[in-house]
Amino acid sequence: MKQRQIGSLRVSVVGLGCNQFGQNCDAAESADIVREALDAGINFFDTADEYGPDGVSEEFLGQALGARRDEVVIATKFGHHMFGDPERGGAGQRWIVQAVEDSLRRLGTDRIDLYQQHFPDPATPHEETMTALDRLVQDGKVREIGCCNLSGADVDERADISQRLGSTPLASAQNRLNLLRQEAVTDLVPALKRHDMALIPYFPLAAGMLTGKYKRGEPLPEGTRLSSRHVDRNQALHMIERDAPRVEALSGWAAEHGYSLSDLALAWLLANPVVATVITGATRPAQIAANARAAELELSEDDAAAVAAIGRGEAPSEQSSKQ
Repeated sequence: MKQRQIGSLRVSVVGLGCNQFGQNCDAAESADIVREALDAGINFFDTADEYGPDGVSEEFLGQALGARRDEVVIATKFGHHMFGDPERGGAGQRWIVQAVEDSLRRLGTDRIDLYQQHFPDPATPHEETMTALDRLVQDGKVREIGCCNLSGADVDERADISQRLGSTPLASAQNRLNLLRQEAVTDLVPALKRHDMALIPYFPLAAGMLTGKYKRGEPLPEGTRLSSRHVDRNQALHMIERDAPRVEALSGWAAEHGYSLSDLALAWLLANPVVATVITGATRPAQIAANARAAELELSEDDAAAVAAIGRGEAPSEQSSKQ
């Protein structure tokens, strides 16, 4: 598996998102998925204190890694209000101090490789958050820090603060990015380049839309994300109808050039050098091999541009052939 950098961390270009651990995967199933990921060369595991729910994902991940913990990069997050308690969440210093200890305990480790603020917190001054995270790095509890779901302007502001305070800078940003939702390319990516930060895209397959499993006018396939009881059926059908023309066009391009649609979606993300690792999910070990395969595919710059245009619903001026 190829690797790229997040600050001082070397990470596999395909990572494993562990948000299904404790939700759709029990401890044994989670362990099987982790084992398959390790065997495929995946060393980046992304979780959060809210996943599972309320930290169970961290517990299952820590148990599954066991003695192999030192072989991997663990990324987790803070900021969600745990158990719906307004006093247990946010990005203030008091909560960060508590949250990191809780995550370390659940993960069964003495340090977190990448600690990320999960959501913006308008109620807390950014200086307070950055100072608290810097202290965790100085204390050896955290190796690198990152943010999630911030805008390019927010990233610029955080970078200015860390420079002014002389504190640990952000190493990464985790935001939604896929062929159907490309907003981060124009808003976030330029800021990341300015500050030498890595991008960690989530929802790379657009909630399964970029697998080709959802078809206009057909029932939602059982066992899929959009057929889950947690998803509004009418909203899911509307999304399929809305995105179908672009998905069908992308499917046609992929077939013509020898890709599966999901492989193309992941390869397009990895064609962007600011992307360090792509978070892929799995509820079955068999899904790991398919996700890992995309790490070996390379899109030319022209192909990446053509595919991006199709994903935006535009007609590319020229679709180059695969190199």
